[in-house]
Amino acid sequence: MNAPAGPWSRHPLALALLDGLRRSPRSVPPKFFYDAAGSALFDRICELPEYYPTRTEIALLARHGSEMAECIGTGADLVEYGAGSLRKVRLLLDALDRPARFLPIDLSAEHLLQHARLLAADHPRLVVEPLVADFSADLVLPPLPADARRRVGFFPGSSIGNFTADEALGFLQRAAVALAGGGLLIGVDLVKDPAVLHRAYNDAAGVTEAFNKNLLARANRELGCGFDLAAFNHYAFYDPREQRIEMHLVSRRRQEVVVCGERFVFDEGQTLHTENSCKYTVEGFQRLARGAGFEPRAVWTDEARLFSVHWLSAPQR
Repeated sequence: MNAPAGPWSRHPLALALLDGLRRSPRSVPPKFFYDAAGSALFDRICELPEYYPTRTEIALLARHGSEMAECIGTGADLVEYGAGSLRKVRLLLDALDRPARFLPIDLSAEHLLQHARLLAADHPRLVVEPLVADFSADLVLPPLPADARRRVGFFPGSSIGNFTADEALGFLQRAAVALAGGGLLIGVDLVKDPAVLHRAYNDAAGVTEAFNKNLLARANRELGCGFDLAAFNHYAFYDPREQRIEMHLVSRRRQEVVVCGERFVFDEGQTLHTENSCKYTVEGFQRLARGAGFEPRAVWTDEARLFSVHWLSAPQR
């Protein structure tokens, strides 16, 4: 990757966007959706009638929280990957027996710190240590507290689906090492009727469209780019062969954009690929987990099998 010169030489979004725009086809990692504005838009998506994953996973946590807590055990050092607004972990914390500490991890610093303060105020006996970091890369966690029995991960929301197959395997392999002797409680979206998926990523209110286009708005705000948001269409579709939703921004006309001093031409119909959201079968995800070093133990699904939550044991190393 050729680093941009000047003030953008260390800016993560600048590096990723320039690298992605120089490639064919063009793409940018979905983690850059989540600045403060993007995180707030995603919270709105989670409330949409078409978006089933959040309410389905919350229902599973509410219904089976005591069973999940039994798997996790007493005195856990709980690590949440991609913590966001910390809504789901509240259900888990209510069920857990004397957790030793809570480490929420997220890239969106403002959003994370705000919600970590609120959670700490509601749980005054719980040690809450937010960590602003990219959990998709190598990550060094702080040492276990003296009173912690083991370390356990919590990864809700099916964010594992944003990874490619190799990336998902790599994340799980790193997590299996970091959580050795404990385990991982993880939400996984399931393969289903493509019409259900289409509605979930193309809501009538246009919130997902705004979320997708916020990536360009963020580039304008932080990098001084000249993206015309009205010149791009939101486009999301399900590819049954790849078992994934793909989300793109499609150029409505031929246009030129300057990014950190470098000029890029978008032809009419050319896309910027912004996200994959892979869907799994229960058995397919369990195979992936085993290949990463976990031992699948329990799985909970709703009656319609829209969504699943898995408990994966991480053997001691």
